[in-house]
Amino acid sequence: MFDSYSGYRLVSHLAIYLTLCLVVGLLLGEVVWILLLGSFCLLLWHYRQLSRLNFWLWHDRRLTPPNGRGSWEGVFNGIYRLQGKNRKRVSQLAFLLGRFRQGAEALPDAAVVLDSEHNILWCNKLAQLLLGFVWPQDNGQRIDNLIRHPDFSAYLKSNEYNEPLELPSPQSEGHILEIRIMGYGAGQLLLIARDITRVRQLEGMRKEFVANVSHELKTPLTVLQGYLEMMQSMAEPDSPNLRAMEQMQQQTTRMRSMVEQLLALSRIEDASDVNLEIKVSMAQMMDILRDEALALAQDQYEVTFYCEPGLDVYGNELQLRSVCSNLISNAIRYTEPGGKIEVSWRKIASGGLFSVKDNGEGIAPQHIGRLTERFYRVDSARSRQSGGTGLGLAITKHALNHHQSELNIASQLGKGSTFSFVISSNLIDYNP
Repeated sequence: MFDSYSGYRLVSHLAIYLTLCLVVGLLLGEVVWILLLGSFCLLLWHYRQLSRLNFWLWHDRRLTPPNGRGSWEGVFNGIYRLQGKNRKRVSQLAFLLGRFRQGAEALPDAAVVLDSEHNILWCNKLAQLLLGFVWPQDNGQRIDNLIRHPDFSAYLKSNEYNEPLELPSPQSEGHILEIRIMGYGAGQLLLIARDITRVRQLEGMRKEFVANVSHELKTPLTVLQGYLEMMQSMAEPDSPNLRAMEQMQQQTTRMRSMVEQLLALSRIEDASDVNLEIKVSMAQMMDILRDEALALAQDQYEVTFYCEPGLDVYGNELQLRSVCSNLISNAIRYTEPGGKIEVSWRKIASGGLFSVKDNGEGIAPQHIGRLTERFYRVDSARSRQSGGTGLGLAITKHALNHHQSELNIASQLGKGSTFSFVISSNLIDYNP
């Protein structure tokens, strides 16, 4: 039943049929009329088979085709074979779709599949709970008609989904959702939403704890330092306790510096709304930074500064100065005496580039990714000796985030390091 009908068989059968018609015509003496009559009968027979095929395809509910004869047997069987392949393919796709939906339902996040017009194609049950969707009633609805928030609409229209978006939950008051959108399939998008309320609460508790502890430590440290200074002034020059009091004074000073930096870090983290419309004169800031660097270098380093004229920034002056000062002081602190420090502020195609380059000992690659973590130090012993707290680069990271920038670190062991950041063109005022 499922054998294909070859072209050779078709031609041979047609030739035999016409030959018979020719023989009959010769016997009856009416060759032309017999050939026309035979062709007409053959045409009627093919039309009959075509009618059966049409009825089977459109009206007959049976899966098996009607019994065909001659050349139509291969046609019927070929269509039936194609239908079997399609049914198998549909079954496989349905199985894969079922597996995908099972996996999506097992996700701990809300998942929504969108088409190129941002219409909802599918969502899991968690999306119904977190976002308030009703399935399948919301199938085909535009997602911005269901999540009515101006920030979400702007995020959706921007087509820039590199960073997640945080929104208040439309279902639960006081809850915060983190939304990510990514490409999925051909012209489709996958929206992932998760509840980050607990994470934000823990971050808030951590920030509040650090700020409160740092604030409470300032008073006892000030008292300790005051009494130590008084005891040092009263001690005899040859007193055996003088050395101990000097070390206590150094550690107290270091603790005060750490407390002040923790408070500064807390203030920068809490300053979510930084005014980026205030113009900061980088020429004046570079003059101040040069004086501070020369005082810190104490003629033991070769420190050079370059500032491109007329290149200013819009942002928070205190935060920018803290960033630049931290990078310069770190370069001096972790470079051996006699080293070279190059500080520059110049115009580039994407904005303004501030960089601090040194020829110190460099940083191993495994440490570079963690340098901006709180209290992370490559060499703890040396950091304690030089007064480092491990908070400077953390402050730098958060301050740069407020100015739409990030810290770039390039370093090679034994050759030195370069710390830099780029302020984008929209925050630059350039009048050469």
